[in-house]
Amino acid sequence: VQLQASGGGLVQAGGSLRLSCVASEGAIDTYAMGWFRQASGKERELVAAMKRWDDSTYYETSVKGRFTMSRDNSKNTVYLQMNSLQPEDTGVYYCAADRNWGRMVVGGGDGMDYWGKGTLVTVSS
Repeated sequence: VQLQASGGGLVQAGGSLRLSCVASEGAIDTYAMGWFRQASGKERELVAAMKRWDDSTYYETSVKGRFTMSRDNSKNTVYLQMNSLQPEDTGVYYCAADRNWGRMVVGGGDGMDYWGKGTLVTVSS
């Protein structure tokens, strides 16, 4: 499975970005999909995740109400719409896929089946 993330950039606080993760055909129907981020000097954290069999989603507390994860099965793509961005949202964002939902939401990213290359999000104050 290949994952290609894109959409990062530089934005002012309060602005918006939409990240995209294009997956190999069929992958988002097969795997739970997640967005992780890692800020400089900090541990990787799960930002949002979506189950494979329905649209149930998980959001990290600090992004609830600001970030929305969605998917388009016809395009093999998952998205992360990020609104009201804050400087603390700065980091490298990674797309991941895993067969195990529980491992994705509690494992901190350890043992994910597949990772995409990160895309850098920088939010200026």
